Amino acid sequence: MREEQIEKLRGVVRDCVSKHLYSSAIFFADKVAAVTSDPADIYMQAQALYLGRHYRRAFHLLNASQIVLRDLRFRYLAAKCLEELKEWDQCLLMLGDAKVDEHGNITDTKDYNSMYLDKDGEDREINIISAICFLRGKAYEALENRSQARLWYKAAIKADPLCYEALECLVEGHMLTCQEEINLLATLQFGPEDGWLSSFYSCLIKKYDKENVVETKFRELEQEVPNTKSSGKSLCTLKNNTDLLACKAEYYHQCGEYQKCFELTSILLEKDPFHLKCTLVHLAAAMELGHANELYLMACNLVKDYPQKALSWFAVGCYYYCIRKYDQSRRYFSKATSLDGTFAPGWIGYGNAYAAQEEGDQAMSAYRTAARLFPGCHLPTLYIGMEYMRTHSFKLAEQAQGICPSDPLVYNELGVVAYHMKEYKKAVWWFEKTLAFVPSSLSEMWEPTVVNLAHALRKLKRYNEAITYYEKALAISTRSLSTYAGLAYTFHLQDNFTSAITYYHKALWLKPDDQFCTEMLTLALADECRHGTEPKLETVRSQLFT
Repeated sequence: MREEQIEKLRGVVRDCVSKHLYSSAIFFADKVAAVTSDPADIYMQAQALYLGRHYRRAFHLLNASQIVLRDLRFRYLAAKCLEELKEWDQCLLMLGDAKVDEHGNITDTKDYNSMYLDKDGEDREINIISAICFLRGKAYEALENRSQARLWYKAAIKADPLCYEALECLVEGHMLTCQEEINLLATLQFGPEDGWLSSFYSCLIKKYDKENVVETKFRELEQEVPNTKSSGKSLCTLKNNTDLLACKAEYYHQCGEYQKCFELTSILLEKDPFHLKCTLVHLAAAMELGHANELYLMACNLVKDYPQKALSWFAVGCYYYCIRKYDQSRRYFSKATSLDGTFAPGWIGYGNAYAAQEEGDQAMSAYRTAARLFPGCHLPTLYIGMEYMRTHSFKLAEQAQGICPSDPLVYNELGVVAYHMKEYKKAVWWFEKTLAFVPSSLSEMWEPTVVNLAHALRKLKRYNEAITYYEKALAISTRSLSTYAGLAYTFHLQDNFTSAITYYHKALWLKPDDQFCTEMLTLALADECRHGTEPKLETVRSQLFT
């Protein structure tokens, strides 16, 4: 067989692979390798076997070659075969010895130095060392050694910032805290032309900065720049990129702007119905808004299309949780975690389903498991604190929630703890800090925070400030009994009986049998009748339930 015939067959193999005709690729690659015995052709044959799902045969071919211990490409592909065969210990052995420090730096590379490297960086190929580090991380994660997995994922993204999969595992698996994610991004060596990628990665990580900081990050990526290849007529932008918009939807959900989040994810899913990250955010927003029909349709479609994915059964659990069938909800959240033990929403949903039925011990067990598996996710710790609060263990709640990152919901809960402990100045400080971190246009989610702040100010006898915040709460929602009752009581304490009576009536219109408002209305009417005499409020309840 002449050289030109061999080269033509190599082209046929490459074309078969590109057209996913793997049996044809294996057939022709086998003939080329038999004729030439060239390591490159053996590697091409092994690639064809791997893509054709003949993992054992591909591994045998690579392992039998003398070059497998000297070329990282051979070793990496052999390890990939073992990954598909779920032989994780053998996979790690095939990758060779190496050590990594706590910052993700490879400290022992003697095994790598003796090997030939492929064309690192040429044509923007992913560094083979980065790919090997990533595969090590996957192997350790499969062996449930998440601490080692975290280090090797960090090593992978540091070896080559283009290895997005490593960052995805760190972020989606909640392996790093907010500060650790920021520190990791700061150490990445991006190329001069990869400034956009650095900005994109900063949008993917946890978004606990203030609103203006996060919005600036998104604007940087959305700005339009002239396309020099089309005479400046066209503009290049990521403004409509689905991944970027999914990040923005995730931020809206975190801020409590559920309607805004739901509207954005609805548009995105029309454009890309199978974008799973967007689907998860859409499910979370739909559940917060109580859209049971939407959850039902989403769950049906997901179970039909992805029966083996945890997300599908999580969606079913969300539907049952939304319609308050917590037993069924718990069953499906449990199924989601059994399919994928690293699926954080499943564990949190599982705990919430127990908490909704006030089964505290089981809820705490689920939250503690989530806290152990996902050290970068503050929600399990937050829910642990909320469970302590439910059982009036306020000191334990404060300790549990105090270690969380700067999520405004955490500050709100710490404010509630301080209020219950009658530390009103501290409560005011926490509630004000909460409002400083939420968007300028407050949604209904934050109405209780505004009311709680007003209650705390009233307790400190800062009545005018309290009235201001009660009125802000009414501007957000007019359906809160607590707001009307608190405002009425504050006016009552200021001897403004007319306004007090008005708001007691509005509170009773929402709940006619409310004992507190009924008693206080009677007292306010009596005080107004003897207007000019010293009103006697000693009988007033000293505590207003928040």
